[in-house]
Amino acid sequence: MNKHVSDVAFTPSVKAMQEKRGSREFYAEKDFRDHIAPDIAAFIAERDSFYLATASADGQPYIQHRGGPKGFLRVLDERTLAFADYAGNHQYITLGNLAENDRAYIFLMDYANRARVKIWGRAEVIADKEIIRQLMPEDYRARPLQAIIFRVTALDTNCSQHIPQKLDAPDVAGALAHLQAKIDALEAELAAYKAQTPL
Repeated sequence: MNKHVSDVAFTPSVKAMQEKRGSREFYAEKDFRDHIAPDIAAFIAERDSFYLATASADGQPYIQHRGGPKGFLRVLDERTLAFADYAGNHQYITLGNLAENDRAYIFLMDYANRARVKIWGRAEVIADKEIIRQLMPEDYRARPLQAIIFRVTALDTNCSQHIPQKLDAPDVAGALAHLQAKIDALEAELAAYKAQTPL
């Protein structure tokens, strides 16, 4: 059994490398969380995208993007996440991996605020239609095939260094619409002023 939550990532080999490179003392004092606190739950609720990593029984890794409306990745309790899994390209690599190795990893990015959350855990594929229905976002046009339940082992956040700041297209469109409305109002005001001012 792991002594620290961070041992899920900090294996003996990793710790040896940290020792060699000079960061072990810092990380020996810093542990990961083992549950979803309110701040992490709020972060997850705002995401419309994340990456799900799995591996085959022999360790071949695979990462797949998952997307949907904000909040499609649900926090069921402080140790459980879940989402409706939609029809995709029919490769079924994630499902095949989970059938033989339930270890999984979720990586969430907030580019606008240059923040990320990393979550280690174990995932299970659920075919129960009622559970799938409950997890399916309302009015979202996708065909759910199953649900994936993710049980949290550990999670961590880290610094914003090297995260590029990017904005989602709807946010940019909203900001541009606001600016255009201001321009239109100023142009109308200028036109009215010119109409009232003799040459």
